[in-house]
Amino acid sequence: MEVKSWAKKLKDSKSVRWVVGISLALALVLYSASYFLNEPLRSNIEKKMNSDLKGYSVRLPGVHVQLISLSLTLKGLTVLQQAHPDPPVVYFPALKASIHWREILAGKLVGEFMLDQPKININLQQLRSEAASKVPLKDLGWQQAVEDIYPLKINTLKINDASITYIDQDPKKPLVLSHLNLQATNIRNLHLPDKVYPSSFHLDTAIFGTGHGSIDGAANFLAEPYPGVKGRLVLEKVPVEYLSTVTSRSNLTIHGGVLQASGNAEYSPTVKNVHLENLTIQGMKMDYVHSQRTAAAEKKGAVIVEKAAKELSNKPGLLLRADQVSLIGCTLGMVSEETRKPYRIFLADTDFHLSNFSNNFSQGPAHAQLKAKFMGSGITRASAVFRPEKEGPDLDLYVKIEDTQLTAMNNLLRAYGDFDVSGGSFSLVTELHIKNDAISGYIKPFFKDMKVYDRRKDKKRSYVHQMYEMMIGGVASLLENRSKQEVATKADITGRVGNPEMSTWQIVVELIKNAFFKAILPSFEKEVRGKNKR
Repeated sequence: MEVKSWAKKLKDSKSVRWVVGISLALALVLYSASYFLNEPLRSNIEKKMNSDLKGYSVRLPGVHVQLISLSLTLKGLTVLQQAHPDPPVVYFPALKASIHWREILAGKLVGEFMLDQPKININLQQLRSEAASKVPLKDLGWQQAVEDIYPLKINTLKINDASITYIDQDPKKPLVLSHLNLQATNIRNLHLPDKVYPSSFHLDTAIFGTGHGSIDGAANFLAEPYPGVKGRLVLEKVPVEYLSTVTSRSNLTIHGGVLQASGNAEYSPTVKNVHLENLTIQGMKMDYVHSQRTAAAEKKGAVIVEKAAKELSNKPGLLLRADQVSLIGCTLGMVSEETRKPYRIFLADTDFHLSNFSNNFSQGPAHAQLKAKFMGSGITRASAVFRPEKEGPDLDLYVKIEDTQLTAMNNLLRAYGDFDVSGGSFSLVTELHIKNDAISGYIKPFFKDMKVYDRRKDKKRSYVHQMYEMMIGGVASLLENRSKQEVATKADITGRVGNPEMSTWQIVVELIKNAFFKAILPSFEKEVRGKNKR
């Protein structure tokens, strides 16, 4: 019995050694064969990807295949746009594709992709070239190119420490998302297939250096005709000034400012809903610059924006909401370079709060409140109630400005009245209502203790101009309210909305400009001429 038992053990031991030996030999063969397959596989993948892509090409310096784990690592994969190859659109230092082994237990054969430190570079030229292309995005061959890398459908995607750089017009001011990480699971809807959004994903990134953003959500990547996503977005300490490289094309200049925001969004073939809970920008200085050179482009851009706004307003199936939008400690200005004498008007120390904004009338009216200092000194308060533009602009606006130092407005007075002042203050009250294409309201400015002519200040000017300013001062004296030492006039505003393509705020700006800049200030010159004739 003992002899038989010993013989059996020896036989079993030999069997184990044979199994182990064969396994090791097979592993060695596969490991060695991997190296022989690297170059042929690299050449084949690069050739097939270039054949499938339209308008783009790839360079693939190296490939490492592991037959034991059935994984594949692409090294230095570079994607270039043929129209503008510099810089490369995408650079992958390492892209690893492998079998998603955990799903093997569930009887599913799918793959997973892991990307380490990819770099995406986009510039304005490349975007314009893509926009001008007649080839639809779905026909560019990206899906086929990915399948050329690895035959299995992607079920899990991990991106570690990516960077995305966008260069607009100034290469010295790039917009950079850095340290971007993304993880998406169950892309093929293998689990929870009956759930609306069976896949989960998480993204976090640094924004423009000091800012941070994150998105947590769920998705249905297989939805038709396009994927559906639902998630929560949080932005913190985002420096707004970096956006000036893009906003400059819209005549906006931005300096300073920090943004934070939070909200939820859902975008799918059946639901489109954006709910911004809070958006706050603090410490921003923003100017809108208007000039003759840009007037035509501004007009064209305004038409495009207004058309888009009308399409979004009360659009079925689309709901845009903002619970609270705030500007705190900001300076908002408008620079005019259109006139012979340029000027800037601005609101300093602006606190602005907009609540219950929506594109849908069923959400009720939006309310806005503003506190600021007009031209740095005039205490300004404004309030507005406006509704989504279902049947045209719909707005109630109230503005009160008190005790603005007139000397701060000299550039404006020179541009529209050809005179300036050495003292005095300016106040204004206005009320505007727009509804059913009808406009009503008034604008009433006050000039107090206005000193138009200063011999010391004007001694270098021509004698004719000095006389002109003296007469302006004389007219101001004639119009003074003797008890309050104020010059006051009132312009009523009534009529119809003449241009249905204009937005509510465009109409408000034009009304105030026409009533104040083109009616009240030139009235001084008119009175002077009348007095001179008498």
